[in-house]
Amino acid sequence: MKRSRFTIMLLMTAAFAHAQQRITIDVNKKAQVIDNIGSSGAWFSEGIGKYWPPEVREQMARWLFSKGLNKDGSPEGIGLSSWRFNIGGGTAEQGDSSGIKDFRKRAECFLKPDGTYDWSKQSGYLWFTKKAKDYGVETLIAFSNTPPVWMNQNGLGYKTEKDHRSNLKLDQYDAYAAFLTNVWQHFDKEGLHFDYISPVNEPQWDWSHPYGDADQEGTAWTNSEVVRIAGALDTALNKVRAKTKILLSEAGHLEYLYAQQGTASHQIQALKAGGVYKLSHVPAIIGGHSYFTDKGDSSRRAIRKHVADTASKYGLQYWQTEYSMLADGYKDGHDGPRTAMDCALFLAKVMHDDFVYGNAAAWQFWNSWEPGKSDMDTRYYLVALHPKDKTYKDGTVTAVKNLWALGQYSRFVRPGMQRVMAESRDEDVLVSAFVSKKQVVLVCVNYGEKAVVVNMEVKGRKVKKVRYYETSKEEDMKLHEVRSGNEQIELKERSVVTVVME
Repeated sequence: MKRSRFTIMLLMTAAFAHAQQRITIDVNKKAQVIDNIGSSGAWFSEGIGKYWPPEVREQMARWLFSKGLNKDGSPEGIGLSSWRFNIGGGTAEQGDSSGIKDFRKRAECFLKPDGTYDWSKQSGYLWFTKKAKDYGVETLIAFSNTPPVWMNQNGLGYKTEKDHRSNLKLDQYDAYAAFLTNVWQHFDKEGLHFDYISPVNEPQWDWSHPYGDADQEGTAWTNSEVVRIAGALDTALNKVRAKTKILLSEAGHLEYLYAQQGTASHQIQALKAGGVYKLSHVPAIIGGHSYFTDKGDSSRRAIRKHVADTASKYGLQYWQTEYSMLADGYKDGHDGPRTAMDCALFLAKVMHDDFVYGNAAAWQFWNSWEPGKSDMDTRYYLVALHPKDKTYKDGTVTAVKNLWALGQYSRFVRPGMQRVMAESRDEDVLVSAFVSKKQVVLVCVNYGEKAVVVNMEVKGRKVKKVRYYETSKEEDMKLHEVRSGNEQIELKERSVVTVVME
């Protein structure tokens, strides 16, 4: 076995210069293969893509999708390898009568009630999706929160009855499947290939609101209803020989994948028993959302171990398909507002736990951009929107620390890389390692208030060249070169560093 040992020196004050820790990477101890790391453009992309200045839109696309470099060698973007596009249900055409309060969260529908299609719809969403394609984003996912409103029992894009059943009319399953298939087929012929269609979103939530008090499109689905729509969509895709896959089931939080109660609980077991994984277009993947399962290190990691163990037992990959800091876990027990760097560190920690304890093969953020501050409580977004006025037809944007924290993974952990064993003896330094034929990539999340000195040992790979990228209070994925194995590398306290070894 070849063995390369070198020391990464994390600069410290003289008082701590003697304290050392060791990180061990063993490239022969392998775990999951990474498929993609990405984000979503709903809701606000529609108005931005239609109306905001071109230079603003181009900057936003560059931040998310570019794999290029600035003059100093630092990445100009985070190089996402997946992008999620929302297939709307027609609440935008309903306007205020949709009952959805915020006009920015209503979505247009390609299909009209008379059965014809209007492909000029959702042009704002599509602007960013086409940019993702142009930048070479590897995986495009089309997801739906609701069937077209006229296919639903109440004619709305959300539930008004709290029964935890689908809003879709019983005789409209084939029609909904045909709609999704037609959307896929149209854009595929135009060269915009969606690798996955996700027909169900967070089926555990009842999505019921009094008329006029809804926040967004959405519907519940029972496990049997998920099985039924998966079968109908598989049949429709087979008819047109579609080369795409069906992604299920985007559980509202991770415990529903293996436990909990209700009509959409134990989803791994229920969908396996329902036979969906025998369908030609359904891969052995189970998707879930990391919302509401992020509070407390021990609890968060135990939940993800349960997901990994159950998915493995039933022969499935786990994909984390939506996350932002919806609950208060991101506060880490602190009262009051949290800084942008605090939020970024927590995001990096959740990603670490999904990869290391959940064995996630994919990880996707929600939502790329929303209106908000850029320096405090940036819990919901990667880019802060600053609309000029209430019409939402112009504005400016600011990249927040979450963008770069996500980028510490997405830019360097590429599709096809495999996670390998990495161990840290410092409980404040979280590490995960990924390998390709030419590279070993180590992501370190220093959650502590102090820097440390780390002796790093790489087993099974000879390392000749080292560089690293840092996101901290002062830096945004800043490149630092290392000319030999024993040079000092600065990692500030409370920072995220990605070390690329070749």
